Amino acid sequence: MTTSTFRPFETLLDRDQATARLREAVAGADDGELFLESRRSEVLSFDDGRLKTASFDAAEGFGLRAVRGETTGYAHSTVIDDAAIARAVATTRLAVGAGGGTMAEPPLATNRRLYTDADPMAGAAFAAKVDLLREIDAFARALDPRVVQVTVTLAAALQEVAILRPEGGLVTDIRPMARLNVGVIMERDGRRESGGAGGGGRVGLDGIIARDNWERMVREAARIASVNLEAEPAPAGVLDVVLGPGWPGILLHEAVGHGLEGDFNRKGSSAFAGKLGQRVAAAGVTVLDDGTIPDRRGSITVDDEGTPSARNVLIEDGILVGYMQDRQNARLMGVAPTGNGRRESYAHQPMPRMTNTYMLGGNDDPASLVADLKDGIYAVGFGGGQVDITNGKFVFSCTEAYRVKNGKVGAPIKGATLIGDGATALTRIRGIGHDMALDPGMGSCGKAGQWVPVGVGQPTLLIGGLTVGGAGG
Repeated sequence: MTTSTFRPFETLLDRDQATARLREAVAGADDGELFLESRRSEVLSFDDGRLKTASFDAAEGFGLRAVRGETTGYAHSTVIDDAAIARAVATTRLAVGAGGGTMAEPPLATNRRLYTDADPMAGAAFAAKVDLLREIDAFARALDPRVVQVTVTLAAALQEVAILRPEGGLVTDIRPMARLNVGVIMERDGRRESGGAGGGGRVGLDGIIARDNWERMVREAARIASVNLEAEPAPAGVLDVVLGPGWPGILLHEAVGHGLEGDFNRKGSSAFAGKLGQRVAAAGVTVLDDGTIPDRRGSITVDDEGTPSARNVLIEDGILVGYMQDRQNARLMGVAPTGNGRRESYAHQPMPRMTNTYMLGGNDDPASLVADLKDGIYAVGFGGGQVDITNGKFVFSCTEAYRVKNGKVGAPIKGATLIGDGATALTRIRGIGHDMALDPGMGSCGKAGQWVPVGVGQPTLLIGGLTVGGAGG
């Protein structure tokens, strides 16, 4: 969206003067931009029967970038005025040196709108939000006498960005975000277990704080906690695993998604580097990163360099066909940017990042995939995990999982971790359900100290021979 109504250009900056400063900064460079941001956010947390946190934050600033080859000069400030930008120019010029670069073509323009520009924080008065959290807490405690602890968090934010290009183009985006999370702890005979549920997206608060929505979240959190109270120690060994649809796609995100980001592949540090056109997954496996899904948490109308987001196919029927790119890595690799240049804020440089990363559904009946398990586990919920990008090795903990023998789902298990590497796991997919689902909207992704909102998704998957870490045999 091209416009000139972003607030800094109404009250703080002269657009022509800012453009002249930017051109000075990038003279002789390959690329660069002036990124301006204004952000407001609110978080309310109800814990232990009382309002524990009530915070409101407002911040604004700019980041000025000049790129020459693989070198980047970057300066940022919380002060938005001509003097601050002039000082930033002196810093970014250090990366350009003697120059000699050729300025890259500007991003394509778009008038697409993927979400509302309404402020989600304006959806309810502060007192009403506090009353809502108190009501959710009371409902959760009344739902089951075993509930001993309830945590409810309501968060909303509005980010406005403007990206000024050296040729004079200005791209803006207004990005709302809202989320509700409920956590429950149950106790029985001295044993405590937890369960959680939540969701949201680039939407207003109305649907999120609707009673039917938050009651569903509370019941789901309580169900998971109750299941875990019955859980037995997880087995250990190499087992076949069925992953449920939706949120378990976080394993795909971490174990595979990061390895398909352009910077890791340009530098040769990814397990997928140099494998374009090669088979990297079982037949039928198609993985996409799609920032164009309306209202989703990971969606962006344009990325933080001004490139419109896209529906990018990464793996098609098991063949690696593309990487996620920002402008710098795309240029250095001789390909087009894909709309994946993202940054946490004006204080950070953009880099290739995921948006909504998911696997398409297949033709298998999900129930039949579980029925095909002779001896394995059925994992439907995940917590924390970690991955080594260089070899794709991952470790993920299950928050809800069940033992399966001879196709029958048995007792829930506790303490299960899935261990493997993404490249191998992709080749061991033996069944793909027709029930692809996206997560409810609660994911955040960290990379190089930056955090951005993301989405994940997948259908039910049958994967052969994953290592399961657990407490039992």
